[in-house]
Amino acid sequence: MDSFEVNKIAGGVLGTLLATMGLGLVAAWFYEAPTPAKPGYDLPLAMAETSGTGDSKTAAPAKPLPVLLASASPEKGANLAKACGACHNFEKGAGAKIGPPLWGVVDRPVASIPGFSYSEAIKGKGGDWSLDKINAFITSPKGYAPGTKMTYAGETDPQKRADILDYLHTLSDDPKPLPAVSEATPAAAVQPAAAPAPVK
Repeated sequence: MDSFEVNKIAGGVLGTLLATMGLGLVAAWFYEAPTPAKPGYDLPLAMAETSGTGDSKTAAPAKPLPVLLASASPEKGANLAKACGACHNFEKGAGAKIGPPLWGVVDRPVASIPGFSYSEAIKGKGGDWSLDKINAFITSPKGYAPGTKMTYAGETDPQKRADILDYLHTLSDDPKPLPAVSEATPAAAVQPAAAPAPVK
């Protein structure tokens, strides 16, 4: 092969490389990303803590459980709890399934169903299943009792949890009254403020 042929091949290769580089530069010019007004990006946790206005200080305060229970619906709770029926029985006298039966669970001693194999995480909790404890547990089972066998991911909506608690509270021969809304709770948190009296 003479030098002229070698030069032709080398020229073709170099020309292809130059054309490729040129196309890359043109594409970068066409699709250049705009420069952000503020460097960096928001972390998911920081976004979750805001109320949608970008200011975490304006997030709505959490309502106390008695306030949520005052407007809860056991019917809605029963519908929400249907998903739990795959692992739990709700009927009186029904035995354990994958999880313990939930009839009479409110105020029942923790880990107290005979013959059921509870996790050490649940056994270590002690006490009774108060509404507050159940609320904390169904918010995030693995957060409340790391190592629990419960596979349920949890319910993040406080009102839906209150509906479920109201339903579980009815699963008893003699349900105790739900906790009263404390007098210390602002009235605005319980009911809408009354309209101002007309000026006479």
